[in-house]
Amino acid sequence: MGWWQLNADTLVRSRFMICPFTETFASLRLLHKGTAAHPGEEAWLRAHLPGYRALLAADPVTGLLVRSAVGTSWIADFLAPLPRDGAPLEETLARIRATDPAEARADVGVSLRGPLPAALERDDLPQRAAELLAHVWSRTVRPYWDRRRRILEADVVARTAQVSRGGWAAVLDSLTPGQTRWLGNDRLQVNRLERPPREISGAELVFVPVTPGRGWVTWEEPTRYAIVYGCTGALADPGARSVPASLGALLGTARAAVLVLLDSPMSTSQLVAVTGQALGSVGRHLRVLLDAGLVERRRAGRSVLYERTAAGDVLVEAQQRPDTYRS
Repeated sequence: MGWWQLNADTLVRSRFMICPFTETFASLRLLHKGTAAHPGEEAWLRAHLPGYRALLAADPVTGLLVRSAVGTSWIADFLAPLPRDGAPLEETLARIRATDPAEARADVGVSLRGPLPAALERDDLPQRAAELLAHVWSRTVRPYWDRRRRILEADVVARTAQVSRGGWAAVLDSLTPGQTRWLGNDRLQVNRLERPPREISGAELVFVPVTPGRGWVTWEEPTRYAIVYGCTGALADPGARSVPASLGALLGTARAAVLVLLDSPMSTSQLVAVTGQALGSVGRHLRVLLDAGLVERRRAGRSVLYERTAAGDVLVEAQQRPDTYRS
């Protein structure tokens, strides 16, 4: 397994970050894989996979580059640079274009764990990669970015609250189940690959959520490291967290959906993004739930966050529990 050695100060200073480039690269990986994990991804692939495949069919060199640099267990380093907080996507694409061609070819060779195909022995691999990622962004990510950004923000809020409630170990174990895991003794497992451990104490460590697919790790030695992880459950797929029929009958389906989602703190705009309900409707549901004592609100920076109370938890859990007395 691959793991990082880090001290307590590094973990305390670590932070979450949202990045449009990372979301774009995650979308490229999903397009390459071509299989969905939930209905939301399935609908997105139906809309965009035919165009993506047609693009690569017309450009076999770029298609071979993707298969060689993305479709393996190790991503070519130059294709997925570590995100910089607040950097526009164009800046990251410029960094990719500026990659030394020999370095790009070497990175692809590492991904393949073998010799480079003759068709990739060329100097325009960085330019081809940047053009493809720009296409993925403009055609398949940017039309949905406002909603995706709110979903990512909701995930960050939930993870941050989880840190305050249960500490970092629980958060790290849940980022990418089976991949990331707190091992104790200042050791963080980052994947299952057989790689030498890395000492990152004192470095900058960031956690970056994405909505499609699974995550990966990236770094700029020796000062910056990142763990990219996939949103899970209702944040990635609004249909993943079902509303019990009895709860819907009691509160109304739309209001019950809001209550079910609030097992983690969320703002009004985040609830709008995840549920697809109008802002006014979500606001009305929150007022009713507040008056009933089923949710509470608190301020976090500029945001007002809502979360279920203990009474709200009891109500949701009771409706989700099978009725053992019914014949």
